[in-house]
Amino acid sequence: MTRLTGSALRVTILIGESDTWHHRPLYTELVHRAHTAGLAGASVFRGIEGYGGSSLIHTARLLSLSEDLPIAVVIVDTEDRVRAFLPKLDELVTGGLVILDDCEVIRYAACENPGRKGEK
Repeated sequence: MTRLTGSALRVTILIGESDTWHHRPLYTELVHRAHTAGLAGASVFRGIEGYGGSSLIHTARLLSLSEDLPIAVVIVDTEDRVRAFLPKLDELVTGGLVILDDCEVIRYAACENPGRKGEK
């Protein structure tokens, strides 16, 4: 398991829910590539409303505009490891927004609840 405390770098990738990579959701590809690269962690968050470069507002409140809701993929690890991963993002993310932030990791540990659904 990766140990991570103290100074770190967070990369946030903002894309649309309908963005794909070889017929697979782009957010799924990003998470799997981060995992393969051995990064400490990646999470995907689905937005309920937003807009980006197209200036078209996507919202869950209107059925006709809920087809491409905003997605945020957040990855945190040491600065060196995140920066080494950035060239992979250039290949995958052709639209959207990629943000880097300095952050401080206070706690990084596996969940201790053995009764979580889907785990054995």
